[in-house]
Amino acid sequence: MRIGPHDIDPRVVLAPMAGVTDKPFRVLCKRLGAGLCVSEMTTSDARFWNTAKSRHRMDHSGEPAPISVQIAGTVPEIMAEAARHNVGHGAQIVDINMGCPAKKVCNAWAGSALMRDEALVGRILDAVVRAVDVPVTLKIRTGWDHDQRNALNIARIAQAAGIQALAVHGRTRDQQYTGSAEYDTIAAVKAELRIPVLANGDIDTPHKAAMVLARTGCDAVMVGRAAQGRPWIFREIAHYLAHGELLAEPSLREIRDWLLGHLEHLHAFYGEVSGVRIARKHLGWYAKDRPENAAFRAVVNRAESADAQLRLTRDYFDALIAGVAPQLSAAA
Repeated sequence: MRIGPHDIDPRVVLAPMAGVTDKPFRVLCKRLGAGLCVSEMTTSDARFWNTAKSRHRMDHSGEPAPISVQIAGTVPEIMAEAARHNVGHGAQIVDINMGCPAKKVCNAWAGSALMRDEALVGRILDAVVRAVDVPVTLKIRTGWDHDQRNALNIARIAQAAGIQALAVHGRTRDQQYTGSAEYDTIAAVKAELRIPVLANGDIDTPHKAAMVLARTGCDAVMVGRAAQGRPWIFREIAHYLAHGELLAEPSLREIRDWLLGHLEHLHAFYGEVSGVRIARKHLGWYAKDRPENAAFRAVVNRAESADAQLRLTRDYFDALIAGVAPQLSAAA
């Protein structure tokens, strides 16, 4: 699959997720097999570009290409300026968010709420495409609710505007993340378009990825929540799509080393205080379904220094590797 001049190989893409797909996570997922990693949503409002949060979200130094940055907003001229600003800060692909179901986003008529105003969608897409000389992509849902499924209309508008790839999450906004993804709707969108289409929603195993590609005819799959605490899912899917066989599960030793590297990158990227706090959700995801995971989380979440967080994490995984009960009685 190609997006403009960029080869996306393998055709397994990390979905943008607010508060999750920051640079440390994107770099790790790319290293573990993702063909493209899309940044978490950045605001189009220039008043907030100099906040610590926005500066971190716009930091792409040392990030493997191609760099895809997602922007959100409702005003065509402001979205165009946001696109130019992010390209000036390293974005090689600009992605437009029309899929976020969060209330605080939709209440401002951004994210998936935009799908209710097809004329505005067209104006935003036209403005952003004209504003930059890099590929512009779009992420949508199947519609606002059961009675307003208009993904096909939005897809046609997107292609006519010059959007170079479209990702479709197979749910309406009111479904949030409940129910099952509508792959037939995604297939209908793919059948209508000449541009690449990415299928998103409930893709959590290599077999599911292959099934979704076969059922929808899409050019790639986009993986979101299934990558939380399991970033190696990208190499597993890529291997299965290429060879038709399952890759061996990573060893606990490999997982420990990936996790420790992830924690160190978080601490360095955000600074110790914020890095330790942000790392806690990732630790919960990595430990999910492992022995004594609740006790481990209770202990490691009390750690307030980077050294303590790293030591507790290393000790926990070392105990699992050795096949002994983790010692989780004290935090430092």
